[in-house]
Amino acid sequence: MDILGAWIAVFLTLAIFSFLYKDNPFYKIAEHLFVGVSAGYWMSFNFWTQIQPNLLGRLWPSKHYSDSSLWYSIYDMFGYVAGTIFPSGGIDKGHDMHLIYLFPLLLGIMMLVSLYQPLSWMARWGIAYTVGMAAGLRAYGVLNSNVIGQVKNTIIPVIGTDLPFFSLTGDSYFNNLIILVGTVTGLLYFYFSKEQTGHFSKVTKVGIYFLMVSFGASFGFAVMGRISLLIGRLLDLIKYSGSEFHHASIWVLLVMVLLLGYSAYQEKETNS
Repeated sequence: MDILGAWIAVFLTLAIFSFLYKDNPFYKIAEHLFVGVSAGYWMSFNFWTQIQPNLLGRLWPSKHYSDSSLWYSIYDMFGYVAGTIFPSGGIDKGHDMHLIYLFPLLLGIMMLVSLYQPLSWMARWGIAYTVGMAAGLRAYGVLNSNVIGQVKNTIIPVIGTDLPFFSLTGDSYFNNLIILVGTVTGLLYFYFSKEQTGHFSKVTKVGIYFLMVSFGASFGFAVMGRISLLIGRLLDLIKYSGSEFHHASIWVLLVMVLLLGYSAYQEKETNS
């Protein structure tokens, strides 16, 4: 299994790298496989960590299970069809019964019936509720963490404290002054009610420099993260080219080059 896994890993890695040549079937196979496996994994993960315990576990909790209950008779019927999702005796996740969760269950079913064209209009209600609720929660979170948090971090002392003048690792007068100047000049750059000329233009130009440094640092951090992933894949290709993996990297690369070369030759012959 280790050798088989190595060959699969080599093929998928080289298939992604083959896009540097041009779009080809190897790249499409790896791309579609990655998207499909990712979608399936996250769907399964969210179902077993969110829907089954937090939704179904509140509708049919094990602590309220009763054989004579009509509600749990419906649950037992589901259990005959899908015993893994609806285990015998109710779902034991430590929740009490909250029938209000029938509302999100109904909205979820309405979103799924969009696959049936005559009832696709029902999906709009579920999607509208989900988008509105998520937008409200997200707006509050962004406002609290990004906006208010950044404003609080710019309210810093510049005089009258025991801070050192300069420090590379901690707070200092110099660092606080840099934050103050960068914040003010950066905000003034986006002040469009006044023409940026004269001394005001010079101040906003300082803000541009701060923005360029910030964007450059963010871009460099993203690039370094991708470079580390590239190094990891190259190290694996080198590792899997050894005899213990039957020279997987060499053979897969050779076969892919021959097939791509033959495909290019056939395409050239067809066009001529």
